[in-house]
Amino acid sequence: MSRNAESTAFRSALEVIRAVEPRVADAIGAELTDQRESLKLIASENYASPATLLAMGNWFSDKYAEGTVGRRFYAGCQNVDTVEALAAEHARELFGAAHAYVQPHSGIDANLVAFWAVLADRVESPALKKAQVRQVNDLTEADWFALRRELGNQRMLGMSLDAGGHLTHGFRPNISGKMFDQRSYGTDPTTGLIDYDRVAEAAREFKPLILVGGYSAYPRKVNFRILREIADSVGATFMVDMAHFAGLVAGKVFTGDFDPVPHAHIVTTTTHKSLRGPRGGMVLCQPELADQVDRGCPMVLGGPLPHVMAAKAVALAEARRPDFADYAQRIVDNAQALAEGLLSRGATLVTGGTDNHLVLIDVSGYGLTGRQAEQALLDSGIVTNRNSVPQDPNGAWYTSGIRVGTPALTTRGLGTAEMDQTAELIHTVLTQTTAGANADGTPSKAKYTLDAGLADKIARQATDLLATYPLYPGIDLS
Repeated sequence: MSRNAESTAFRSALEVIRAVEPRVADAIGAELTDQRESLKLIASENYASPATLLAMGNWFSDKYAEGTVGRRFYAGCQNVDTVEALAAEHARELFGAAHAYVQPHSGIDANLVAFWAVLADRVESPALKKAQVRQVNDLTEADWFALRRELGNQRMLGMSLDAGGHLTHGFRPNISGKMFDQRSYGTDPTTGLIDYDRVAEAAREFKPLILVGGYSAYPRKVNFRILREIADSVGATFMVDMAHFAGLVAGKVFTGDFDPVPHAHIVTTTTHKSLRGPRGGMVLCQPELADQVDRGCPMVLGGPLPHVMAAKAVALAEARRPDFADYAQRIVDNAQALAEGLLSRGATLVTGGTDNHLVLIDVSGYGLTGRQAEQALLDSGIVTNRNSVPQDPNGAWYTSGIRVGTPALTTRGLGTAEMDQTAELIHTVLTQTTAGANADGTPSKAKYTLDAGLADKIARQATDLLATYPLYPGIDLS
């Protein structure tokens, strides 16, 4: 698409929206301005291509399409079949997967599909294997009670939240924590790295139905071959949530033991983050789980979103191009340069560095909580998110860490030199921020003090740093 065509497409879209609700059009334009002017370092965010964005705004949005390709509960879905089949084909080819299911609306939805697919597949009671109850939707409450007893109360073993695991891996605030009797494996208290011997010991003791690999804030590679061996040793299904690092798998930065697809029974992912597609989810699996996975709708999903599946097909096609592998490698190069820049300035990093797209800063060394640091950085034009660190004394709300990632800035074209400058900006803000106090004089975990003039100066420097790397240079909304 030419730059002129991109500008025309988005300007025209905003004109149409403005005629109905100008405040929405204004908010869309303001969001583009904000993203252009701030250093986006949230590890789970990126910038989708204009083609991917445009694929979501079309007549596919008007379609109901429950079912799967060729087996819909609504007529008139032949074009939906085309885009869903294309998205699944690109996913299989990109990741070397036997089966791909592209309907999930999010990573959480993808995980729910995987969990229920495993549960349905693992039904072993002769009574529950009768044809009339093999469909998950046909199981009665008594059936589920019997199933939970047979499966050891549906046990799940996954990475702990403070070690970098995700809420959807069996923790109480998420429905997975109510579905499963969950136990966590952590990391070595000295190195912050996964201790596979301890994972194996926990698996032998707990005997989980599902062993979960994957993370949202662990800055190192994971050896999925070893985790599969552990799962096999206790008869567990091995599931990997690769939502954060799917782009590094797609770009062949993670291969061999560090590519989860050849080793896991089932893999879930989002389609944004490092994969740089639309907001959505996806499930990859071995053939024996394909039938159960394809029942995701209506098992746990609402109707598929054909316009998002169309955008997934576009983004996955982009990821199959040779230049995506270069992009994926530059993500890691930039993350390591950012880590080195922070370390050289005295910052404390969980595990002492990174192998992937993210860096986890322990901000307690600056005398701050994660919440204080997050807001001070935002005041200064640097967008991050607070995150727990191992054995975090401040819990999951205030935290002691800041998670930063490089997928978005790498998309804009920034390189290792700019990562060092970014490290300087982050370090300056954190060293000049002081923790505040509550009204009664007790230390506050949320309040802080940062000179407004300094924050404005850093924000200007951030904007200047980005000026050479314009976001969506082909789009002019003026």
